[in-house]
Amino acid sequence: MYKIAICDDEAMFVEELKGHLQQYAVQTGREFCYFVYYDGSELLARYDTEYDLIFMDIKMERMNGLKTAEEIRRLDCSVGLIFLTSFKQYVWKGYEYRAVNYLVKPVRYGVLKMELDRYFANYQGKDEPYFSFSNDSGRFKVPYKNLRYAETAKRNVMLHFEGQKQVIYKSMKEMSAMLLAQREFARCHQSFLVNLSYVKGVKGLELSLTTGESIPISQPKRKEFMAKLTDYWGDFL
Repeated sequence: MYKIAICDDEAMFVEELKGHLQQYAVQTGREFCYFVYYDGSELLARYDTEYDLIFMDIKMERMNGLKTAEEIRRLDCSVGLIFLTSFKQYVWKGYEYRAVNYLVKPVRYGVLKMELDRYFANYQGKDEPYFSFSNDSGRFKVPYKNLRYAETAKRNVMLHFEGQKQVIYKSMKEMSAMLLAQREFARCHQSFLVNLSYVKGVKGLELSLTTGESIPISQPKRKEFMAKLTDYWGDFL
């Protein structure tokens, strides 16, 4: 069952799009569950990180689709996003939020089918490992591959992913148990866990990341960390 959200302020268009989607579901044998919102603020207020695909109108009265997409990408790095528009000049702006594609209104079934075929051919969705959490800023869904590193923040942990920092209300011990179960993570310091795929190099007691950031590596953990990093890099040679 795929969860599909439709965010558009034109009720007649929403029904037309649902009809096309139902036709596609019958033809392909896929099962869809629909969630309809008539404004971006309404979608954000009730956002579910389990959505697989969102159809997003760019031009809406209260909160437009581009602003809504910007907020969604803070919460969810992996959900599919297809923009809906009557104005082609907004299209390129939409790709800043990693849209799958865009559909020009009125949407013809043949064009929709082509886009959905392409989306599902590359679909990862729930098959891609991720974790989700909540804090005072909202709910977040983060693929493990997008988490660069985690560091102790008082009694909690600060997560660094997708150009942002968010606190998760867990101890470093709890985060270690979760992240070290993924082969790409290693403990480089008592206060730091790092995703090895982001490690660019090691100099002394400092790791340089592909993002330009630097994090410490402690002397007691250096030998074990270097062995794990060497094994990880060796898998790609």
